[in-house]
Amino acid sequence: MKVIRNRLIPFGGYYAINLFGVVFAKGDCDDETLRHEAIHTAQMRELLYLFFYVAYVVEWVVRFAILHDSRRAYYAVSFEREAYANQSDTGYLARRRHFASFRNYRRNR
Repeated sequence: MKVIRNRLIPFGGYYAINLFGVVFAKGDCDDETLRHEAIHTAQMRELLYLFFYVAYVVEWVVRFAILHDSRRAYYAVSFEREAYANQSDTGYLARRRHFASFRNYRRNR
């Protein structure tokens, strides 16, 4: 996974963002952050990249409409829930099932 360090991307208070399998970060990434972004890359591949972004935005909009809080909506998106729940697990990607992010799709935390 390619990591590009810069000051412009990501925007806002985020430290790193994965765009089509390339990570843009404001500085050096620790192993946990890289695993988090690697999980997103696996999710993107499963959904052929474009559909990942469509599904992500649609889910975020629905979560925002329900929660009325952009930050909580971000953490409630199924793709983020999977990535945050497993970013500490060094072997997760090796045993991850396809479309794992959709297992708890309906649940809202």
